[in-house]
Order: sequence, then structure tokens, then C-alpha cells
Amino acid sequence: MPRERGEQVIATNRRARFDYEIEKTYEAGLVLTGTEVKSLRQGRANLSDGYAYIDGEQAWLDAVHIPEYSQGHWTNHSTKRTRKLLLHKAEIIKLSHAISAGGYTLIPLKLYFSDGRAKVEIAVAKGKREYEKRQTIREREDKREAERAMRSRNRLGD
Repeated sequence: MPRERGEQVIATNRRARFDYEIEKTYEAGLVLTGTEVKSLRQGRANLSDGYAYIDGEQAWLDAVHIPEYSQGHWTNHSTKRTRKLLLHKAEIIKLSHAISAGGYTLIPLKLYFSDGRAKVEIAVAKGKREYEKRQTIREREDKREAERAMRSRNRLGD
């Protein structure tokens, strides 16, 4: 049987880019049980409430919702359990220093399979204030308006 190639995205945290200022991203492996992997292969996960933290010399992912496997039985996993992140020791030290600097947190951005292995993209992020969120909305609307104007201008030229 040929091995999987490429990247297959399972879930993204679209809200994170709106609520947080992303400083740096890291790719981490996940320690999962069999039914969690099967549930992820069905494309079911929710990252919106998730966060990561460093405890000692290990990184953990918490509050990420992976629903129970539909064909599972008594071996099914709990849906919001804490999962271990697989990172190099140097990366964990960098992350712990970044968090201890103050005002920063670790959030999951994307959950995906890379060459058949479950990975999560985590980011060192700083929370945005309310006025920064309004500014982001305003910039997005201005960009849409400019694109709309360019499209209508191009149609008139035809």
C-alpha cells in the first residue's frame, strides 16, 4: 500500500487570526489514540477553544475537540482530553521563554495530516485589543471595496 504524500488539512482556527497577533508559528506532532486518528481521518475536529501550554519540559494541547469515532465502542477516547505535543527540547525552551515574557500565549492554528502523520501548527500570539480588532475589520472592508471598484472599472473598459 503506498504511503500518503502531501498535506491534508483537517481543521483551521480562523478566529485565532482575528483575535490574536501571530508572532511565530511552529509545527508539532500529536500523541493520539487509534480512535482519535480515525475520527480525524473523517475530517472532524474543532480548534476554536484550544490552547497549548508548557508544563515542565513537555508541551500540551488542551481543549481541542475531536469527536468520538462513529464506529468506535468502549475504546473510544474522551473528546476534549489533554494531548501531548511532540516538539524538540530546544523548541520547547524557546516557547517557554516567549510565554514567560508576558502577554503571549500558545494557540493552535491548523490541524492536518502531513505525509500520513497528524500535525498541529501552533503559534506564539499576543491578544488583540478591541480597537485593533475594529481596525482589522476596517482594513478588510477597505480591501474588498477597492477590489470591487477595480472589477467594475475593468468591466467598463471592456
